[in-house]
Amino acid sequence: MSEDRSSGRDRPNEHHGHSRTGDGVRFLLRGEEQILQSITVGVPLSELLNRICSALDCEIVNVASLVSLLDDDATRFAAIAGNAKKFGLHKFCSIGILAENQELLGTLETYSCEPRHPSAEELDLIERAGCLAAIAIERDNRTVGDVRAVTAEKRPVRNRVLEWPKTLN
Repeated sequence: MSEDRSSGRDRPNEHHGHSRTGDGVRFLLRGEEQILQSITVGVPLSELLNRICSALDCEIVNVASLVSLLDDDATRFAAIAGNAKKFGLHKFCSIGILAENQELLGTLETYSCEPRHPSAEELDLIERAGCLAAIAIERDNRTVGDVRAVTAEKRPVRNRVLEWPKTLN
């Protein structure tokens, strides 16, 4: 192979921002496949949400993203918004993270270095990140629910008084 031509392995994924499927365009986040695999194998929720936000931050120039869960402390997020403003960041976009049944699970906040609104492509990427976050949160909720159910199932067994066999003496 000549010096000026590199193999496909050496080139970055050229279609990381979007891919054509049929007659429409489907926007993808860089590393989306790895994120989905991580969800499947049970990577902790906080790490998954960080990966999703990092992928989004890499796709959209000069933004910082944050996922807020519903059970998180509201004062904490007010402080984050205040700190963002202190550091010259502007609210870029905020979307609700919705479960399959349309229940609100949290929000995805994106801050920008400059005051502007997201383009249509950027909004598609943000919505895609929100979908990935919803999948991760719902999977985590099911896992936590399964652990609680198993624990509740076993609880009566642990609380039951066991009869010890009588000694032969």
